[in-house]
Amino acid sequence: MHRLNTIDPNTSNVAVPLWGRGLIIALSLAVSLTLSGCQAPIADAALARAQTADLAITNVTLVDAADGARSNYNVLILDDKIISVEPSSTATAPAARQTIDGSGKYLIPGLWDMHVHITYEPELTNAMPELFLSWGITSVRDTGGLLPALLPEVQKWRAANAVAPRIFFSGPLLDGGTVVYNGDAVPEIGTANPTPDSARANIARLQAAGVDFVKTYELVEPDVFKALVSAAREANLPIASHVPLMMTAREAGPLVDSMEHLRNIELDCSADTATLLADRRQKILNPGATPGITLRGGIHADQRPQALASFDVEECSAVIAALRNTIQVPTLRLNTSALYQPFDRSDWRDAIARLPLDSQSRWLTQSETWAKRRPSLPTANGEFSLELVGKLHAAGVPIGAGTDTPIGSALPGYSLHTELERLVEAGLSELDALQAATVQPARFVRKDSTMGLIVEGYIADLVLLERNPLEDIRNTRSINTVISKGRSVWQSSE
Repeated sequence: MHRLNTIDPNTSNVAVPLWGRGLIIALSLAVSLTLSGCQAPIADAALARAQTADLAITNVTLVDAADGARSNYNVLILDDKIISVEPSSTATAPAARQTIDGSGKYLIPGLWDMHVHITYEPELTNAMPELFLSWGITSVRDTGGLLPALLPEVQKWRAANAVAPRIFFSGPLLDGGTVVYNGDAVPEIGTANPTPDSARANIARLQAAGVDFVKTYELVEPDVFKALVSAAREANLPIASHVPLMMTAREAGPLVDSMEHLRNIELDCSADTATLLADRRQKILNPGATPGITLRGGIHADQRPQALASFDVEECSAVIAALRNTIQVPTLRLNTSALYQPFDRSDWRDAIARLPLDSQSRWLTQSETWAKRRPSLPTANGEFSLELVGKLHAAGVPIGAGTDTPIGSALPGYSLHTELERLVEAGLSELDALQAATVQPARFVRKDSTMGLIVEGYIADLVLLERNPLEDIRNTRSINTVISKGRSVWQSSE
């Protein structure tokens, strides 16, 4: 049985019962920093260690992408910073208001989900902070939402006393004159950019709204895309992108900082790339009354099978070489859903039980519907995606971990662990997969000097595991304690 903790920094008393399965959330915290900034590194580590820490984790094995596994360490946390990382054998007894014995356990940096939409499904929005934290996700990158809905949520998540992951957001999808996500049959999370001038105006508006990066979408025309990129660079904003359908991956990819879903790379790995590109351009320039979601979907349905059937090894090698400096966020758990549907897992129903009551029955029904469709779903794109990620990784292309939560049966938090499993299946090592969910997302938002590792001076977002994730990446699910912003916010009572 698990219980909900109200954790005072000076105690660890258990209070009231928790819904769902095996974790607890702290409802009363005193957090001294907002989520939107990081302090400078500790200037005098020795002086910091002499202070009474808020939290000490003792005798623990550390696991991060820089140093792998390091056994028997003490980690001290003060405010929102790691102030000491020392071998237990040489460290003096830590002075701390709260101590967690990490003997036999494994401490990793807090995990990121690099691709979420927190306002896409309004019934889930309020529950998302709790859900993410319960699965060890201490930071998220929101990759598309209209500002009127998104900004109030960002403000809540970043409030000084909020129990929520750190959030970095882009605002709406920056689409072309025709918008895919325009509110007709799908949620409205996109905005039009019909001309270069409108593109520059939208970037200025987003910069004024305080976005952390921008995201370009698929129906944007090449001259508009280049105007978006230029304006974002002038505004010092990182760029996430789907490859515009009127461009190739090798042309657009090097101009942005991350690419999502591997989308449209297959169209550039074809022996018929030029023919497919000309056909796409004609359809997009002359859409008639075709809605954006239908136009985009029709192009994918028509051209993806053609591209996969005409796959060219040399062409794809050239594409991969062009993408060597662009983080790829493949969302493999989405791309491979026809191969590995989440509702086949034994813990799927338990995970759904954590959702708000008014969402649970709908998600279960959705699962049953997809399960019935599974035998008829094409698997070629899933197989290609796994192979492509392996090739990208082998070529040194950086990989980031994201899920597209809550789209395509992506449960907040839960699905990030599935993504890590798929990355390992594609060819990443367990340590590489952890890097994809820690270092690479921090690098994208330019916080890699203060986030993503277990290092003195880094922020104190950490996850304590019962089992070694380097032996089996599925062990990232064995969560004992989640530390967010320097405070223990989730614990298992088992």
